[in-house]
Amino acid sequence: MSNFLMGRELLQNELNEDLSEGWEGIISTGFITVGKQVKCRRCGSDRLQDRQSNPCSCGENCFYCIHCLEMGKIKKCSLLYYLPEKNRFFPIKEPILTWQGRLSEQQAFASKEIETTIKAAETRLIWAVAGAGKTEMLFSGIELAIRQGKRVCIASPRTDVCLELAPRLKSAFQNVAQITLYGDMEAPYRYTQLVIATTHQLMRFREAFDVLIIDEIDAFPFDTDRGLQFAAQKAKKPIGTLIYLSATPNKTMRQDITQKKLAASILPARYHGFALPEPKAIWTGNWRKAIIKRQKKAFVYKEIKRLLQAQRRFLLFMPDIELMVELTSHLEEIFPQCSFTSVSSEDKKRKEKVQQMRDGVYQFILTTTILERGVTFRDIDVIVLGAEDRTFTEAALIQIAGRAGRHRDFPNGEVLFLHYGQTKALKNAISQIKKMNRLARERGLLIKK
Repeated sequence: MSNFLMGRELLQNELNEDLSEGWEGIISTGFITVGKQVKCRRCGSDRLQDRQSNPCSCGENCFYCIHCLEMGKIKKCSLLYYLPEKNRFFPIKEPILTWQGRLSEQQAFASKEIETTIKAAETRLIWAVAGAGKTEMLFSGIELAIRQGKRVCIASPRTDVCLELAPRLKSAFQNVAQITLYGDMEAPYRYTQLVIATTHQLMRFREAFDVLIIDEIDAFPFDTDRGLQFAAQKAKKPIGTLIYLSATPNKTMRQDITQKKLAASILPARYHGFALPEPKAIWTGNWRKAIIKRQKKAFVYKEIKRLLQAQRRFLLFMPDIELMVELTSHLEEIFPQCSFTSVSSEDKKRKEKVQQMRDGVYQFILTTTILERGVTFRDIDVIVLGAEDRTFTEAALIQIAGRAGRHRDFPNGEVLFLHYGQTKALKNAISQIKKMNRLARERGLLIKK
């Protein structure tokens, strides 16, 4: 039980066995009163609208938190069981870091800054363009932390990202025990020195990690969910390191960098030294009407035909599932010999389809923003249909554009923003990508053609 609970704060029904008489943990109530505020101890919510009254066996005026309900019902009368982290790890066989790759000049510089941040138990943002190789630049810092007996967690808002990250970290640290925690996991929990987890899973930890790395802090739902942000702070030890990773930090973070409130490492170039593909914004008229009325001469069909004739493989991003289904049906009629598919958050075969795309089974995939980040393809072009839609925020468009040109052998993918009127988000996304390319050139980080 001690290893099962170490650094974790769980409800009684989450315990895998009864507590022994000599148990030395801490038992707390599910809610805490601070002045006039009543706060959920797990997610930190103090909003009245997040509390739901219900009849309870405790016989009191009881309620539960609906903000973190998906993690299990935590009631006013609930008890949370917590065992402080003691960093009891088995000795690790050398080498700790088994990765044999080499870092680029900018990666190596950022890697040293990460090491310094870990040694000083401080906070740092790694602002790296998509394809900069941010995972690899973490390796040296993780090795340092593990060698010092520290517990390390890499968290991401999205399960897909965690599942893609896990084998890469296992390959880089073959002798280090690790576990990947996410909502639908089937494997039982194990106490490990290296943890990969969704940010939701951080709600079950308390002062557990000496080093907490949060990947894609701008991603939904972490970017807007105060409960997840609270959980991240709670999961880190009071004296610990917090490292944020993002290709698209929000306005507040950018201001904090400018005002010297947040230390940052800015990496404007990709690991292979080629410039980011700069999107082309193309007015396409009323594309929604064209799909609904199945207008074969619409611009989007011409672009798809052009790419197919050039034997290019591509991702076609769309703002909603309903229109994607309609377009998929029409494309099956227009291009009956073409092999393609569609994916969304509702698609249970999404992971298999993405892998089949990598394996060359499909010529293109229609997708919602579910594939805007966390997935890589060797040689790919990108089309965003309806780039003016509010679904496509500045951050989303930058991330989507970042799917192209990631491999050193294919660094020049094409990115098209097809729109029915340019938005501020669209213009800012293109401007930000061009800005990073300028900065990379000024630093001498790009390969001269």
